Amino acid sequence: MSRAANGKRGKFAIAAIVAGGVLLAINAPALFSADGDTAPTDMPRQVVSLADQGSQTIQSMRTRLARVPQDAETWAQLGLAFIEQARITGDTDYYADADEALDRSLREQPEDNGTALIGKAALANARHNFSSAREWGEQAKTVLPDTAEVYGALADAHTQLGNPDAATAAVQRMLDLEPGVASFTRAAYDLEQHGRVEDARRALERALGAAGRPADVAFSRYLLGELAFASGQLAEAADQFRKGLLVAPRNIPLLEGQAMIDVARGDIDQALTSYQEIVSRSPLPEYRQEYAAVLSLADRQADAEKQYRLITQRLRELEADGANEALTASEVAADRGREAEALRYARQEWERRKHTSVADALAWALHLNGRDADALTYANRAVALGERNADYAFHRGMILASLGRTADATAALERALRINPHFSPVDAPLARETLKTLRSK
Repeated sequence: MSRAANGKRGKFAIAAIVAGGVLLAINAPALFSADGDTAPTDMPRQVVSLADQGSQTIQSMRTRLARVPQDAETWAQLGLAFIEQARITGDTDYYADADEALDRSLREQPEDNGTALIGKAALANARHNFSSAREWGEQAKTVLPDTAEVYGALADAHTQLGNPDAATAAVQRMLDLEPGVASFTRAAYDLEQHGRVEDARRALERALGAAGRPADVAFSRYLLGELAFASGQLAEAADQFRKGLLVAPRNIPLLEGQAMIDVARGDIDQALTSYQEIVSRSPLPEYRQEYAAVLSLADRQADAEKQYRLITQRLRELEADGANEALTASEVAADRGREAEALRYARQEWERRKHTSVADALAWALHLNGRDADALTYANRAVALGERNADYAFHRGMILASLGRTADATAALERALRINPHFSPVDAPLARETLKTLRSK
């Protein structure tokens, strides 16, 4: 079952988080935002609809702009609100609204409009146009050199472009300027990419402690759950998702987290019920991709194929709206057994950026096309930073096995299962079966 790196943890190391301070020792990147948990002790314990809050904010800004249509700052803030609403709801149709609002802000104030430039960078990152995001971020930096959000956008872009040193520097600058939820979560992702899982967890706990809004609490809980799941700690992951849902009971990422737990525990019927709700509320291809994989696991191939067709349609819509979805397209093609298509899309994405997730996708696509010697080069690139990623280790192990490197393949597959024995309901059993064969040689 593929894990879509960009939309999820993908998914922003470097930091040693210690009591009383934040120390960053050079290493790497981050990327993400917020969505729900039990509130800290100083926060009212109440159910909050994050989407409704966002809608109210947007309406308030629109009311002001109806009175003062030349207000460039409010246009920029409206653009950022649309981006946040897209993140909360998973509805990427908000991106077009964000683009329009940000462009209007820049028309009203073409010079020194740092907020709008930050918005354009954030929007480009959201659409996976990371080179463009870096350019907008650099422009924003000239206007607002001491604003944390600038470095958050740059960290996200450099992370995904495969520039770990630049990403690390941006995260460090962000932490220096504003050690809060956004900077701690980026530091956590950077640390995780470098295999420093315990430091990443501490950074996320610092983010949770700094959370003052239900959205920030939810987001921090979601990332803590994701990190625990990626380390094979199902009980801890389930607890984080459960606590997040206490504050944001309809939060889609948290519901998706619970569905992952259900799959890992073998409760396929409950997982299918959850995924059906998730895809009915969010058009994100990543969620349908996971739903299709679980449908296939339940031997509902016709229903799975229907989801894949809907994914393909949605990817076309996103591409038409200016988004870059080649990585997801490659993963979906691989899931469907369309090897040549998977390779074509993976190559396209590698031309755009050199992130580890793209190296892994290209390695797997090359393997599926019988080009294992080339595949190993990219599989090695995927693990070069030291990230503890079970999917990467599994792909590398299967490539090594195809090359006849039995000892190395055994070590890689053992590592995948050691990192997370539940990393995939399809690939984890295959890893175990392949290990049996390798050990019998």
